[in-house]
Amino acid sequence: MTEPVTLQDTQAAYDSVASLYAELFSDVLDTLPMERALLAVFADLVRAHGAGPVADIGCGPGHVTAHLHALGLTAFGVDLSAAMVALARQAHPALRFHEGSMTALDLADGVLGGILAFYSIIHMPPRHLPAVFAEFHRVLAPGGHLLLGFFAGDDPLPREFDHKVSLAYRWSPDSLVELLREAGFDEVARLRREPHEGERFHQAALMVRKAGRL
Repeated sequence: MTEPVTLQDTQAAYDSVASLYAELFSDVLDTLPMERALLAVFADLVRAHGAGPVADIGCGPGHVTAHLHALGLTAFGVDLSAAMVALARQAHPALRFHEGSMTALDLADGVLGGILAFYSIIHMPPRHLPAVFAEFHRVLAPGGHLLLGFFAGDDPLPREFDHKVSLAYRWSPDSLVELLREAGFDEVARLRREPHEGERFHQAALMVRKAGRL
């Protein structure tokens, strides 16, 4: 497999397409009823536990962060791309967005009630993903929920593909669940659907819960 040299490669790639990305995808949830339904369930579970705010990791132009806010969550966005963060702040001035990396979140232990990583782990080199999941586990409160969105494959090994922005990987849901279990998460639900028109691959989501009681 070919891996990007640094996270700065992905950052630079998204900086360069930020405006076009926002134009193309800011209303994408309008076309995704299954994903909207799963986000609603995620919001219900987070609210039921009352364990703290939700971080949208890899928030892009902030459209999903705003959707979480509309669902009644105290949500904020984090993105590697300064250009994306600037667009998110412009589009949603009432919400909080800042630059940051999922490999080292500027958050104290156990402060989050939930994490959303909606197609943001796809660019992470596979050998680094266990450390990312450990970081998610660190900042989540016991009983907190994590919702991942990603491109699905059937091979037990992650497979790279030519994503239009930066090198990315497809994952078997079972392989991701195994990594998540090793990091201390329990599976709650999963979604896998056929590609819509214009999509190349199966789309998938996993919802997991940090073990332990509040």
